[in-house]
Amino acid sequence: MLLEQTLIRLRELRLDGMASALEEQQGVPDVEGLSFDDRLGLLIEREATVREDRRLTRLLAELALARADGSYPKLLDRLQKTRLLVIDDFGLAPLGEAGRRDLLEVLEDRVGRQATLVTSQLPLDHWHEAIGDSTLADAILDRIVHHAHRIQLKEGSMRRNKPKPPAPDTETAAA
Repeated sequence: MLLEQTLIRLRELRLDGMASALEEQQGVPDVEGLSFDDRLGLLIEREATVREDRRLTRLLAELALARADGSYPKLLDRLQKTRLLVIDDFGLAPLGEAGRRDLLEVLEDRVGRQATLVTSQLPLDHWHEAIGDSTLADAILDRIVHHAHRIQLKEGSMRRNKPKPPAPDTETAAA
């Protein structure tokens, strides 16, 4: 099956995380050195992460709700005073216009004042396109990347390497 057909089929099946990861893999030359199992594992891990862990998405939804109910300034103030803000799995879900602006506002309030930790499986050179709007992407990345301490992991996913819990004993569970 051709790549484009595969991407269409993944999206039809609502496997958007896998589709995005597959597209990203096409632009990363090192990925060719990975085995099929490793590449498939990365695709599945991305899909699971998109489905399970939507921390940035939750933050942006909370900001949108706060904007609607009038508590936006109070929420921004609370986020600005938070000593460490963790933005986990940055770049997995596309940012909409309001999300880009809200994220910029949060980061602008924090830069040089409080710590912000950003994790991502997306390589840094793909963040700009993941954000979308080039002007806002420049501003957001300016606040994230400058003065940042970067830690780039070389090993695979810790979740994938984690031993599986033993299956429950069916006789004990039935009793």
